[in-house]
Amino acid sequence: MANLTQLFYLDLSSNNFTGTLPSFRKSKNLTYVDVSHNQLTGEIPSSHWEGLRSLTYVDLGYNVFSGSIPSSLFAIPSLQRIQLSNNRFGGQIPEFPNVSSSLLDTLDLSSNSLEGPIPSSVFGLAKLNVLELPSNMLNGTVELHWIQNLPNLTTLGLSYNNLTVYASGGNSNISSLQIKKLRLASCHLGMFPDLRNQSKLFHLDLSDNQITGLVPGWISELGLLQYLNLSRNLLVDLEGPLSLPGLSILDLHHNQLRGSIPVPPSFITYVDYSSNNFSSFIPPNIGDYFNFTFFFSLSNNHLIGAIPLSICNTEWLQVLDLSNNSLSGGIPSCLIERIKTLRVLNLRRNNFDGIIPDKFPRSCELKTLDLSGNNLQGQVPKSLANCTMLEVLDLGNNQINDSFPCLLKTISSFRVLVLRNNTFSGLVGCPQVKGTWPRLQIVDLAFNHFRGNLTNICLKTWEGMMEGGNRNLEHITYDPLKLTNGLYYQDSITVTFKGLELELVKILTVFTSADFSSNNFEGPIPDVIGQFNALYVLNLSYNVLTGQIPSSLGNLSELESLDLSSNQLSGQIPQQLASLTFLSVLNLSYNRLVGQIPTGAQFQTFSSDSFEGNQGLCGPPLSVACSDTNGSNSIWRSSQRKEFDWQFIVPGLGFGLGSGIVVAPLLFSKKINKWYDDRIDKILLVLLPMLGFRYYARGDWRIEPEETSEEEDNTDAAAADDDDEVEVDNEDYFGGRYCVFCTKLDITIKKVIHDPKCVCYQSPPISSSSSSFSSFSPS
Repeated sequence: MANLTQLFYLDLSSNNFTGTLPSFRKSKNLTYVDVSHNQLTGEIPSSHWEGLRSLTYVDLGYNVFSGSIPSSLFAIPSLQRIQLSNNRFGGQIPEFPNVSSSLLDTLDLSSNSLEGPIPSSVFGLAKLNVLELPSNMLNGTVELHWIQNLPNLTTLGLSYNNLTVYASGGNSNISSLQIKKLRLASCHLGMFPDLRNQSKLFHLDLSDNQITGLVPGWISELGLLQYLNLSRNLLVDLEGPLSLPGLSILDLHHNQLRGSIPVPPSFITYVDYSSNNFSSFIPPNIGDYFNFTFFFSLSNNHLIGAIPLSICNTEWLQVLDLSNNSLSGGIPSCLIERIKTLRVLNLRRNNFDGIIPDKFPRSCELKTLDLSGNNLQGQVPKSLANCTMLEVLDLGNNQINDSFPCLLKTISSFRVLVLRNNTFSGLVGCPQVKGTWPRLQIVDLAFNHFRGNLTNICLKTWEGMMEGGNRNLEHITYDPLKLTNGLYYQDSITVTFKGLELELVKILTVFTSADFSSNNFEGPIPDVIGQFNALYVLNLSYNVLTGQIPSSLGNLSELESLDLSSNQLSGQIPQQLASLTFLSVLNLSYNRLVGQIPTGAQFQTFSSDSFEGNQGLCGPPLSVACSDTNGSNSIWRSSQRKEFDWQFIVPGLGFGLGSGIVVAPLLFSKKINKWYDDRIDKILLVLLPMLGFRYYARGDWRIEPEETSEEEDNTDAAAADDDDEVEVDNEDYFGGRYCVFCTKLDITIKKVIHDPKCVCYQSPPISSSSSSFSSFSPS
């Protein structure tokens, strides 16, 4: 192509061409170049445009060009249109060398990475009609009256740079111009520019500034105005009604507007009054103004009362957002039944009660249904299965009492399912229903009464959680008007992330979360969860899960939060978890885990709270040291030893030793027996008090064994009575704890040894014998 000397017209737009831009130096007759909407890359040398004296039109937009804008391009005297938008050009905008003779009509450098101030020569291009410089990194100041030197200017776009535009002063009036499109969003404006004489103005964007006070009444005099965006300012009221018959898009969101809701113009298609201080009823006849309305939002205000039934009469409404208000009453069934065009219905965080109307038509095309944070009861309507395009369903934080809505398994478009904090119960598996959720990315079933084994939930069909790293950073949005000016609906959702409830105003299509916490799920953690390599959040806490933590969880490379606390998990913590480099929240507390806590870069950052309540764990950050390399066996034995109470062991050892000493002599002679008894008494009277016990001798009397059974029976009875007396007489000594064993040594010489801190209860008498003794008897 570089050798086409006779080339004069080149249009290669809207293809998939790649590579770099060829030189056109040999095409001296070239007048027109359009290579827009391709995938061309690289820098463009200045030499490519030298000697092209006839060139009038250049469009390189929507490619991936980089580097500086070639200065030779701006030096072509015949050039009338330069369009370089949506590339990666950087550096400063070159100066125009031939300002006075320039024929340039259009200069569009929007959506690049250009820096520095706007060249002063730009404001000397007398024939300039369109100046589009938004979405760069330009800086410096611009006096609005400078554009008076551009008498033909009809379009000015300076939005979203680092520019400061001054519209104040006596020279700010630009009445000599006939501006049609003015975009000054995010230009640090502190006041309205004086546009009262701009009778041809049809597009005005002053959003994202610091404009205060009232919306001026002269705006209603701009009879051709179709687009008005005053969002994200500090406006408090309107001077008068917005009686603009041609107004199609009205965006006043994120201001401080108060009082009653402004009645919109009759032919409005887009109305956003969200995030203000409106505090009234919704006008009963509001629906009469929505004959052509696609989008209506009143979210984040202080509205009260019921939803007017007149809204049901709209024929084109696709987005209705009344969330975060104090609206009450029931959800009108006509709202669901009649508006067949509805794509988004958001009524979250109000005071609606009653049941969800079971009126979803067969032609339902809902993409988002958010009824969370109300007082809704009853069941999930069966007709909801008609909404086969549903992507987001949030019924959380209500009082819905139902089983798992298996009927929704037939909706393959699901991305978000939230049933959190209701009274759902039963199993979740739905084996009788065919269907998969291949795009599911957020599921929240927490704080319900679900039960059963997690392995029966058909997790393998949740392919949306298995696509980590392969998806673009896009949001779940809905654009009812298919506009390119950023006016679209963004779904929001509340998730429990890193221990906090966070509202995701923009739901990234790559964000995935699974929360099954606070239910009655049981059995092992399914190994298939290890295939969810797109998961950011996994919460299985407060269930009855058993078995070991699967080592496959180490495959969840994107995981940032893992909560398995308050279950009955056992075994060791898999070493593979230490390889999760993004893991910033870990909670394994209150399980039955044993062994040494793995070491690794991330595990070093977790506190002991993450592991508390596991008697068998050792190693940092716990204060329990491991006695061998892996700590798995030693710490288990150590934990078992810790469970022994030495108040039982010491008496047992003492009495076992004493009884052995006593019994042996008894096997020989009575003299030796008596001699041993005296010695043992003296030893025990000295030794046992040192150990915290009291030793009671039953007197110096001895029960001689008789040949007759009657005397033996009497002796047994007397011994039993004496035993009872000692226990009764010494009740004052036995306060406090209850001992599992009341240590009694029953031989022919009755002795009783007690821990004075224990309460011993009466035992049945044990028969004495001259040649045997009883074991410790449980009280």
